[in-house]
Amino acid sequence: MPELGRLAICLALLFAAYATGVSIVGAIRRRRHLVRSGAHAAYAVFALVVVAVAILLRALLAHDFSLEYVAAYSSSTLPVQYTVAALWGGQKGSLLFWAFMLTLFTTIVQVQNRERNRDLMPWVTATLMTTAMFFLGLLTFVTDPFERLPIAAREGADLNPLLQNYWMTIHPPSLYTGYVSASVPFAFAIAALATGRLGDQWIRSVRRWSLFSWFFLTLGNLFGARWAYEVLGWGGYWAWDPVENAAFMPWLVSTAYLHSVMIQEKKDMLRVWNMVLVLLTFSLTIFGTFLTRSGVISSVHSFTQSGLGPFFIGFLLLVLVVSGGLVAYRFPELRTAATVESFLSREAAFLFNNLVLVGIAFAVFWGTVFPVVSEWVRGVKITVGPPFFNRVNAPLGVALLLLAGIGPAIAWRRASPRNLWRAFATPVGAGLVAAVALLLARVPLGYAHATFALGVFVLGTIAQEFWRGMRARQAMLHESAPRALSRLVGKNRRRYGGYIIHVGVVAVFVGVAASSAFRVEVQQTLAAGQEVAAGKFTLRYEQITKQDDPHMSRLAAVVSVWRDGRQIATLAPEKRFYKKPQQPTTEVAMRPTLTEDLYLVLGSYDEESGLVTLLAYVNPLVSWIWIGGVIMALGTTVAMWPTLAERRAPAYALGAARVPAD
Repeated sequence: MPELGRLAICLALLFAAYATGVSIVGAIRRRRHLVRSGAHAAYAVFALVVVAVAILLRALLAHDFSLEYVAAYSSSTLPVQYTVAALWGGQKGSLLFWAFMLTLFTTIVQVQNRERNRDLMPWVTATLMTTAMFFLGLLTFVTDPFERLPIAAREGADLNPLLQNYWMTIHPPSLYTGYVSASVPFAFAIAALATGRLGDQWIRSVRRWSLFSWFFLTLGNLFGARWAYEVLGWGGYWAWDPVENAAFMPWLVSTAYLHSVMIQEKKDMLRVWNMVLVLLTFSLTIFGTFLTRSGVISSVHSFTQSGLGPFFIGFLLLVLVVSGGLVAYRFPELRTAATVESFLSREAAFLFNNLVLVGIAFAVFWGTVFPVVSEWVRGVKITVGPPFFNRVNAPLGVALLLLAGIGPAIAWRRASPRNLWRAFATPVGAGLVAAVALLLARVPLGYAHATFALGVFVLGTIAQEFWRGMRARQAMLHESAPRALSRLVGKNRRRYGGYIIHVGVVAVFVGVAASSAFRVEVQQTLAAGQEVAAGKFTLRYEQITKQDDPHMSRLAAVVSVWRDGRQIATLAPEKRFYKKPQQPTTEVAMRPTLTEDLYLVLGSYDEESGLVTLLAYVNPLVSWIWIGGVIMALGTTVAMWPTLAERRAPAYALGAARVPAD
């Protein structure tokens, strides 16, 4: 079976090369049968990659320790869900999973565009298959997932204990889905540049793909933050780790694109800018993959040292040279005469929004690569830690939150004083009242204070938009309030879905600001029966419990939690020892509420004296980060869901120029 898996990858590489070549020739010579042959070859690539994935997954589930990958990332005692997750838990498997997702999305794109975008599709196929060739080439010649050991291992080394967590089953697939689906808008952008069809056709064709990619990048980042919060035992959820940054940068640029593309659709502006943002989003996904697999940075998220770095850098340079060259070639056609007429307009607000998002992305990029650059240039690695990122990005984040309230409410082209008063009088008043109330509540001036007040302002603008739209429908159509509101959202899902996303963004900002500025941290060594105060809580250490099974041993400290003289919870933070890799881990215990999380870590235990060292963190409002993520997911679903008119309408670009048959 492993030999069959290796053969499937080799054949997939050959079919991908054929699909690339024949699609380009068919597009240039305008031969319909060649274009169709390229599409069929892309289907074959997907089928072959599915075979390879199925064989590797079967080997993992069957504990075939004759395979180096299976022996390195699983064991006979590993729970089934983590055995499946081992498919993407190692470098070779993750590259195969990437190829699977890429060829799956290529197949979906081919099916979606059977009768449309005929002029673009050969170049879309060629671009996607070129990307597939790169990953399949690595799997064939550099990092074979079906490599056999000289002598089969009796037992596997087990999956890294830090990865044996629920979030391992959903965080990497979510992030990979966001990364890989960014290749679809990239492929259409390359196709538009290659064919010279630079209008709105390609943008409309990838609108939902762009939202889909952004949706999963959002989920991937939030799931990763939750994973770090639960697994690493340091009381936080985001440490500006290089691999965290690598996942954050494409999200920032993709967010900028989703805002600025509305200006192109409404005002035929920013064509060059939008093209660059799409190309840059895909390039940053390749850059992030390079960071995790090159060994040039140290991170708890990265794979071990490997020789893949030069290959990824080479492919990234190819992407930048080809896409940059095409943009330069088509630059005169991309330029438009339309300009921003006034700084007091929605176009200007979206443009400033883009500048802030790209500014944050650049700051994160520079802070991430600076240690590597300094080591190359001076031979000394200079560490760039959270203080740099917080100092640079905190004011930019506050500005971004302000723009999130201005953009949806201000008028297009030029806002009159009357429009400004009508749009912002109530939200600004609400924000000012909130600012004063916060001062009276003794919340000090600073980024947290500004975030809370601006959050009220943004929510005010959004609530006002929903209210006015609902009241207008009630006045015209005499509908009930619930019916008017649902019809309002249903008729313009993209607009109101975006407003819902902004509500989620406010929740995330508030959670981040509160948990960063007002966190309480306590460390204390206790004997059984002793207590320690942590914020409003009193923690009493009761006893130690132990458990043992073939996979791991557990040591838990039982801690009763008291508040206002009564017991409200019992928590049991753990130390775990995984027997196959001989590695200890920390398992935190939490009591989450809407107002604060009580977060306990078992630092150490001395068996002779019976003393334990507990670390306690009280993180205010951190639950609103995860609630905000749910709200953002809901808003994105609303924005992507087609309206009844769209479902009944003919497919986008159905009347586009078609490649004639022979």
